[in-house]
Order: sequence, then C-alpha cells, then structure tokens
Amino acid sequence: MKYLRLLTLLFASLYSHALLPGVADTKHNLSVSGPGSIKAISEQQICIFCHTPHNSAPMSPLWNRASSGSAYTPYSSSTVIASPGQPTGSSMLCLSCHDGTIALGNVLSKPTPIDLNGITTLPSGANLLDTDLSDDHPVSFDFTSGLASQRGELVNPSTLSGPVKLDNSGQMQCTSCHDPHDDSNGKFLVMQNSASALCQVCHIKNFWSQTEHSISASSWDGINPDPWPNSSEATVAGNACENCHTPHNAGSSERILNYQAEESNCLSCHNGHVADQDIETEFNKFARHPIFDTTGTHDPAEAAVVNSRHVECVDCHNPHAANGTDPLNGVRGINQQGSEISQVNNPHELCYRCHGDSLNKPSARTTRQIAQTNVRLEFDTANPSYHPVAGPGKNSNVPSLIAPLTTNSTISCLDCHNNDSGPGANGSGPNGPHGSTYEPILERQYLTQDPTTESAAAYALCYKCHDRNSILGNDSFSRHNFHITGAGARPFYGLRTPCNVCHDPHGISATQGNSTNNSKLINFDTSVVSPNSAGILRYESTGTFAGQCYLSCHGRNHNPATYPGGGGGHGGF
Repeated sequence: MKYLRLLTLLFASLYSHALLPGVADTKHNLSVSGPGSIKAISEQQICIFCHTPHNSAPMSPLWNRASSGSAYTPYSSSTVIASPGQPTGSSMLCLSCHDGTIALGNVLSKPTPIDLNGITTLPSGANLLDTDLSDDHPVSFDFTSGLASQRGELVNPSTLSGPVKLDNSGQMQCTSCHDPHDDSNGKFLVMQNSASALCQVCHIKNFWSQTEHSISASSWDGINPDPWPNSSEATVAGNACENCHTPHNAGSSERILNYQAEESNCLSCHNGHVADQDIETEFNKFARHPIFDTTGTHDPAEAAVVNSRHVECVDCHNPHAANGTDPLNGVRGINQQGSEISQVNNPHELCYRCHGDSLNKPSARTTRQIAQTNVRLEFDTANPSYHPVAGPGKNSNVPSLIAPLTTNSTISCLDCHNNDSGPGANGSGPNGPHGSTYEPILERQYLTQDPTTESAAAYALCYKCHDRNSILGNDSFSRHNFHITGAGARPFYGLRTPCNVCHDPHGISATQGNSTNNSKLINFDTSVVSPNSAGILRYESTGTFAGQCYLSCHGRNHNPATYPGGGGGHGGF
C-alpha cells in the first residue's frame, strides 16, 4: 500500500502545474492552462503531451508519442565532414511534433487525440521544420575529438562541461542547444545566445574575436528592410553569427545562411542602414563586379583558381576574419608563382584567383599585337615591362612620376581599379573595386577610343601617377605631345591618340615580348595601328628615351619613324 501511495505521488508530481512552473509557463504547455495560442480545450495535464508513466514508447524518457516513420533529408554541404543521418534519440522525439506529420494531440496514452481547439499539426512558421532538415543545423551525428581535429574551428567535445551537452551516445542533438522544459533564455535555448555565445561554445572560428562582425556596435537605422527580423539584438556584435546564419529554416541549405542569394547575406547590412558605407549602391553602377549574376555557383571548397566563372562577396572577403584594418584578412589567393596561399599579403594575389590562370576569361578589352588576359603573367617582374604591382619596375628613369612615387615604388591593383567616388578619388564613398562609373571598375576616367581630345579628365587615371605637364612637355618622349594632342600635326594625320593605343597598362609577358620591342609597355592596339607598307609592325628601343617605329597609323607610314631624342628605354614603367 505504501508503494502504491508513493507511485501515486510520483505520478501526480509529473503532471502537476504547481510543481513544474518552468514548462508550465512555456508554449510546450499544451494543456488548457498553457500560455500559448495552441492549447487544449479541456485537457488539464501538462506533461501528457510528451510523457506517460505507463505504456510509453520504447524511448526514454517515458515517451508518449509515436515516431512518424518519415524519411528525413539531413543537412549536407560540400564542406561538412560530420555525417548527419536520420534523426536519432531526443531529436527524433522533438520532430514528432516539429516535423508536422503527427497531430499534436495524438498521444499513446489516449484512445483518441486530445482536442487542441481544432488545430492538428504544428502550423506553418518558424517552429515547423518539416521533414527536410537540410536547411537546419545538423543533428544526430557523432561529435568526436577526431571530427573536431579534422574539421578545425570546432571545440574538442571532451571540454563541453557547461549547459551544452551531447547525448549519452556522444551525438549532437536538438537537446544540445534546446531545453524543452525551460524557456527562460528564449527559444528554449540552454543558455543566452547574445553575441552568439551559444554558437561559440562549439564553434571557435579563426580571427573571430577581432572581426567587425564580432565587435561592431553598429545598429540598424530603422529604414526597411530590417536586417534582423527574427532577433531581439540591436547591434552587429549582438547578432554575431546570426547576422548571416540562422539555425533553422535557413534561406540557403548549405551553411544555413539567412538568404539563398549569397550577396543578400552581406547587403542586408552593407546597404548604408547598418554598416557605415553603402556597398549595395556600388554594385548598381555601370561597371561592377557582377555579384548578382550567379547564385549557388560559389563554393568554399572550390579551388583557389576560379574556373567556374562567378564572383560573390565571400570570394574576396572572409566574414569570419575581415576587420576595419584589413578587409582582406583571412582570404586565400594565388601568389606570383601561381601557387595557392591561405592568406593574401597583397591585393593582386586575390585578383589572381579570377584574373590569372582561371579558364574561360573574357577576351581582352583591347585588340593588341600581343594578346594576353592572364594578369599574373602580365605583372611578372621578369617581363620586359610592367606596371610595378608584383615588384618595383625596371626603369630607373621615369621623370613623370608624381611624388612620393619613385622608380622603387610598387602600386596596388586598387590604385587603378577602385570606386570612382571613394577616398582614392577624393570622395567619401567606400574603398574597393565594388563598382565604378568607369569601365573596367576604374577609379578615374581613362578614355581609350581613338581619337580622343586630350584633357586632364580624359586620362585622369594616368595623370594620377604621371605628371601631365611632364608628359605633354615631352620629358620622356619627344613626341608625346604631338601624338596625344595632335599639336603641330597636319589635319589628315588625325592625331589625338589615347595612351591605350601604344601602352598596354598591365604588362607584356616575357614569354611573348622582349625589352627591345616591348619596353615602356609598348603593345599596340591593332584596331588603330597596323603594319607599314613593308608589312612590319614593331617598336624598337634604341636607348634612353630613344626608339623607332615600323607601323602605319592615322594614314602615316612609318618605315621607320625615328625618335633620336625620345622613345623608350630598356625597362618597365
């Protein structure tokens, strides 16, 4: 008799609202006393919707629900190393409600389903996961120290001594992050997730502590769209991981991103309404990196040399590492030797991913005597001439350089390819080659159409580094002014030749050119320059500032035209 009374008290405690204030005050209380919108018409027992002391399912703890028997689509991606399979353990129990296949009131201990005021299965919304779990954080996989070591950026599970726990078989389950009996942290989380504290129990991303997404106090200015529609956090730092990721019903299955279109995960903040600069507007300019052209083509597991033509924000920026000092921190690239490197040291090593050895590149914008679209080869310091990106130039005598530039200086791709309204162009817009009004994403105007009337604006890009007065004053080439402005030329010559007609702005590969014919970046635009009457098309360097041309241009035959006091030397700019 005493044993029966003890069992009765135990059973009563299991179902007592008074003794279970935690779950009773949550949406998991589906009884008539529940605080949520889904609750029974008359059922007063609280725990019965999940548990029963007798005739339970053969699953702990005293489960009062049947398994749906559904086949689930587990999470999968090109970068996942774990092996999420069909749900097991507590995850399968949670899904008996949250997959929407079994009526909420259908419990094993009742001959008929509990009436929930006409509601059967979980309505559509954030809580309905359905049977497609590919857009949810993976569960029911073995979280081992071997996995952590192989995957990297994961904590060793042996150190999980706090509220985040694996199940008895060492698997990550829904209950690793959620406590179904306690909603004090919101969303039934086992701990507060402000600043993604819960995420960081397991995920230890390299560089994360100093990235802008971790420390920025920037907040939304209230102009729609809301960048954090499902969050109560007010700052970038507060949202942390959830600036881009969502653990359930993600917009993009792989890597559980908020949006399927990769760029949308960035532009939801980088549109001037959270981040200081409006990057989104830059991508609406005439010349831009075409981030909107592809969706789902980028893959973090792809080779560093991009052969499937695309560009996304994350091809150039690592959102787990970028910071205000170095927006390229943590980004891999290709070095001058053509080898993959895990961290770029200079912007051109990033540019080489797409503009170097990659296949299917578009044809050159200018039809040149020597065709080349591999900028890694064009900037090689073994070349006869090149702009000094990969190293200082060869020419020790360049009188047009504007201080502080010297012949020992190097420049960056970003000195030419950049925002036309950014700081390099004396504007207040964002820095970087996101977009420009000048093709191909040039910081300043550089007209290439022949003929062009010379002006400071027409060749503003060249005149950024090369003094206009020096160029027009013929300091390095006695006929610069004549060719560029047409001054002193007879009308039928049709001069006013753009810089681009003679000079190839990147460089000439050593495998294609030589220092006699291709110094000073000489590589003729063959839509303007053609062979002379003898069928010869070439430039010859004959000494410092001296040379001769064999060609036909603007109706004038050069066989050769000699420039004893001007014309290239033996080196690059």
